[in-house]
Amino acid sequence: MHATLPLLKETDFPTIRRSRLEILQVNLGYVCNQQCLHCHVNAGPKRWESMSRKNIEQVLDFMDQSVLGKLDLTGGAPELNPHFRYLVEQARAREVHVIDRCNLSILLEPGQEDLAAFLAQQRVEIVASLPCYLKENVDGQRGKGVYEASIEGLKKLNALGYGQAGSGLLLNLVYNPTGPFLPPPQNQLEADYKRELENRFGIQFNGLFTLANMPIQRFGSMLISKGGFDEYMDLLKAAHQDDNLQTVMCRSLISIDWQGYVYDCDFNQMLDLPLRSSGKLRQHLHELNQDQLSGLPIVVADHCYGCTAGQGSGCGGALTA
Repeated sequence: MHATLPLLKETDFPTIRRSRLEILQVNLGYVCNQQCLHCHVNAGPKRWESMSRKNIEQVLDFMDQSVLGKLDLTGGAPELNPHFRYLVEQARAREVHVIDRCNLSILLEPGQEDLAAFLAQQRVEIVASLPCYLKENVDGQRGKGVYEASIEGLKKLNALGYGQAGSGLLLNLVYNPTGPFLPPPQNQLEADYKRELENRFGIQFNGLFTLANMPIQRFGSMLISKGGFDEYMDLLKAAHQDDNLQTVMCRSLISIDWQGYVYDCDFNQMLDLPLRSSGKLRQHLHELNQDQLSGLPIVVADHCYGCTAGQGSGCGGALTA
């Protein structure tokens, strides 16, 4: 049974519409050096999908025609795309703020020894996944040895100035639950992370983003196999907060897949639910008219409750304090 199918029935999720486009999120491919249990992309070392140089150029063309403040690079491990550094350099030359969604262990991979220094030189903001400050929880979710590699990656970044006061090099961590439950309050958990990582390893970082697990792809498959899919969906729906509808990430972001097609968010991309614009079933980035986006209805399904449950959840963490 496909883990996404239960989500694609008729939904009662509220209608939401786009506001002004501020962030271009680009998924550079599904290749990753890790294979995490919670991964909504189903990424891993055996995936092959990777954005071509041609589509990279179309991303740059779109930025040239738009007034965008941020380029958000994700994957898989976005750094494994062979054109990653070219895209970063070109975006920074255009004075666009670049975010790299980094799994930390990639910084220690063969051939990536200078990656951290490159990111610091380009003044790229790093949003790094660390689902817990405890070894057993991280390794249980992300694989044996990932915790030690993540800590070494954080130390490497700290040594370059990341997370240090006054450096301007932003290092934010990402927490997601280790099971089918909602994240705890973000502010409280951030204080715990800062205390524990400082006391144990002398590690510093700027902020913590808490994200709910989406019931799609690998995590959704796990829920179905254990008979917990409906229970988790009931939890998300019961915790829905209307106030979060005003700040969900899809209102100011578009997601581009490795082939250059456009979606309302990365989760819709994984469910193959394209952005609906100009009457086309599927639209490529080079065809997109940014002026037509504002006010456009966003494609929704039951998984959207993952972004509005409790304190809310998005690429920038909790939506409400």
